[in-house]
Amino acid sequence: MAKWVYLFEEGNADMRNLLGGKGANLAEMTNLGLPIPQGFTVTTEACTDYYENGKKISEEIQTQIFEGLAELEKKQGKKFGDNESPLLVSVRSGSRASMPGMMDTILNLGLNDVAVEGFAAKTGNPRFAYDSYRRFIQMFSDVVMEVPKSHFERVLDDIKEAKGAKYDTDLTADDLKEVIAKFKEIYKDKMGEEFPQEPKVQLMEAVKAVFRSWDNERAIVYRRMNDIPGDWGTAVNVQAMVFGNMGETSGTGVAFTRNPSTGEKGIFGEYLINAQGEDVVAGIRTPQPISKLAEDLPECYKQFVEIATKLEDHYCDMQDMEFTIENGKLFFLQTRNGKRTAPAALQIACDLVDEGRITPKEAVLRIEAKALDQLLHPTFDAKALKEGEVIGKALPASPGAAAGKVYFNALDAKNAHEAGERVILVRLETSPEDIEGMHAAEGILTVRGGMTSHAAVVARGMGTCCVSGCGEIKIDEEAKWFELGGYKFIEGDYISLDGTTGNIYKGDIKTVEASISGNFEKIMKWADEFRTLKVRTNADTPADAANAVKLGAEGIGLCRTEHMFFEPDRIPKIRKMILSKSVEDRENALNELIPFQKGDFKALYEVMEGRPVTIRFLDPPLHEFVPTDENDIAALAKDMNLTVEEVKRTCDELHEFNPMMGHRGCRLAVTYPEIARMQTRAVMEAAIEVKQEKGYDIVPEIMIPLVGERKE
Repeated sequence: MAKWVYLFEEGNADMRNLLGGKGANLAEMTNLGLPIPQGFTVTTEACTDYYENGKKISEEIQTQIFEGLAELEKKQGKKFGDNESPLLVSVRSGSRASMPGMMDTILNLGLNDVAVEGFAAKTGNPRFAYDSYRRFIQMFSDVVMEVPKSHFERVLDDIKEAKGAKYDTDLTADDLKEVIAKFKEIYKDKMGEEFPQEPKVQLMEAVKAVFRSWDNERAIVYRRMNDIPGDWGTAVNVQAMVFGNMGETSGTGVAFTRNPSTGEKGIFGEYLINAQGEDVVAGIRTPQPISKLAEDLPECYKQFVEIATKLEDHYCDMQDMEFTIENGKLFFLQTRNGKRTAPAALQIACDLVDEGRITPKEAVLRIEAKALDQLLHPTFDAKALKEGEVIGKALPASPGAAAGKVYFNALDAKNAHEAGERVILVRLETSPEDIEGMHAAEGILTVRGGMTSHAAVVARGMGTCCVSGCGEIKIDEEAKWFELGGYKFIEGDYISLDGTTGNIYKGDIKTVEASISGNFEKIMKWADEFRTLKVRTNADTPADAANAVKLGAEGIGLCRTEHMFFEPDRIPKIRKMILSKSVEDRENALNELIPFQKGDFKALYEVMEGRPVTIRFLDPPLHEFVPTDENDIAALAKDMNLTVEEVKRTCDELHEFNPMMGHRGCRLAVTYPEIARMQTRAVMEAAIEVKQEKGYDIVPEIMIPLVGERKE
C-alpha cells in the first residue's frame, strides 16, 4: 500500500519533493527538537492523484488522513470533534517551491455550534472562543466554498462601527456571537445549506480546497512568472492549532534572521499581540517591530532569538519564520529560506562566505540569475529629488524608485501598463488576486500592512518598488481617489515612491539608472571563476554595446539590423526600395542606405574592439516599414511620382494574415537578393575599414533569419 500521509517525525528536510517545502521543514524542526505544534503532511503525490482521479480523494488516502488524525489526538490528549475540549487544527498548503500568499490556509478547523461553547468554558475565555469560531467560518467559506471574504468583512465593519470598536479585538464575546450569526446567514444564503457542523466533513473539504488552490488563477500566474512546473502539486499540512488570540500574553508574528531588504544581520520582523497569523499577513492591524517583544514578553523573545539563530546555523541561510505565542509559550509554525531583494541576496551570500558558512561557489549558486535584474533598478535623480515634495512616509517594503500614474485595481493597472503607461498601484491592502496588476506596476503603495504583508513579500520577490502601511491615506478604491498630505489624487495622477526610504512624493520625479555596487562585482568575479559559458549581449547601438562590455559581455550575439532602418532619415529610403518596380530602382534605393548601414556596423565594431559581432540580416515582413499615416503616404507618392492610390494598394498587398509564417527573413532575400547583397557589402566594408583605421581584427558573423530548409 502506498504511503500518502507522513507524521512530522517521519519526515526530514530532504523529502521536499514529497512533503513540500513547509512539510519538509516542519519535519526537520521536529527532528531538531524545536517547539512545533505537531501534525502530519498529506503528500504532493496525493495532490497529483486527486487530479488524476477526477478531483476526488481516494478511500485509501482518506483512511490514512484519519489515521494521522488519531495519532495527533493521542499526542495532544484531545479529541477531534469533542464538545468539551476539542482538538482544533490548521490546514495549510505547502508546495516544493515557496509561493507566498498564492495558496490557501484554514485556521481553527473542528469548531461548531456546540464545541464553541465547550471551548469557551474550558478555556475560561469566551471572547477568544467566539473570535476563533468567527474566523473559522469566514476562512472556510472563503477558501473552501469560494464565498468572497468581502461579504464577511462588510458585516464585521458594520458591527464594529455600531459598537464603536476600532479593532476586532475591541469586540466582546456577545458582539462576536452576533457576528457569527450573521456569518452563518451569509453562508446559508450563498450555499443554500447550513454551515457544516461535522468536523470530519470540514477537514476533508479543507484538504480538497488546498489541492484545488494549486490550480487557482493566481497560483497559475505566479507559477508562470517563476517557472514552477504545473505538475508538482502541493502537499497539505494538518497541524494542531496554537492560539495567538487568547489575550495579552498571546500573539503571532513573522520574522527573518536577516533584513530581507538590505541583508543586514540581525532579527528583523513584526508581531501582533492577541492576534492570529492572517492578521499580520493581511495587514488589517499595523504590527509592532519584533524588538518590542523583548519588552512585552522578554522570556519568549530570548527563546525566539536562540531558536532563530539555531535555524539559520542549521540551514546556512537567512530564514523566514512564522511563530505564535499562546499564553506565554512560544511555538514555531514554519521556517523556510526567506525571499529577499537582490541587494540583500548579494549581501547575505557575501556575508555567509565571510562567516565561513558557505563557499564562494555556493554563494554564486544561491543568487537567482533573474534577481540580478533588480540591481539595475532605477533610483531618483538627486537634483529632481531635492525639488520633490514629500507628502507622506510609510514602511520601505521593497527598494527602488518608481514614478507613474495612480491606478486603484489590478485590471486597470494591467491595461494601463499594456497601453505603455508607467503605473503605480495604490490599494488598501493587496491580496493574491492582485498579482497581475502588481506585476504590471512600477511601484506599489498600500494603506495597510507591514514589512511582512502580502504586498511587501510579493513586491520583494518581483523586484518591484513597494511602500506599505501608509495609514495616513484616506482612500476610496471604488470611486478611484485617495487623499494624502493635503492633496487629493485621482486615477491617472502622478506620484513617486521611494522603496528604500518609504517616502511618498507628489508628481513625476525623474529616475536614473542604478550603478553597480561592490557585492555585485564580488559575486560576478566568483561567477567568472566557475563558469564555462561565454556570454554575449543583444545590442543594436554603440551605446548598448558599450554598456554591455562594461557589464562583462564578450561579444554581440544578436544585432538586429531592422532597428537601424527606422530612423527618420532612413525610413523614406527603405520605403522607396519597397515600392520600386524594378531591380535597378531597388538597387538605387538600397545604395542610398549603404553609408548608413556601414556607419552603424563600424560604430559597433569600434566599441567591441575585435570582440565577435553576429549581425542578423533583415528579418521583419516589409509591411512593418510602410507608412500608415495619410501625410506620409502622400509624401512618398509625390517623391516617387506615383499616385496615392498606387502607394496604398502596394501597402495593402504587403499585409499578411500570418506574418510570422509569411514573406520575411531569408524569404525576403530569396525574392529580393539585392537586400542581402547591400547588407553583406555594408558588413564587409565596415570590417575592412575598421581594420585599416583602428587595427582591430574583425571576423564578421552573419545570421540568416528564419531558414526553414536548405534550399533557402
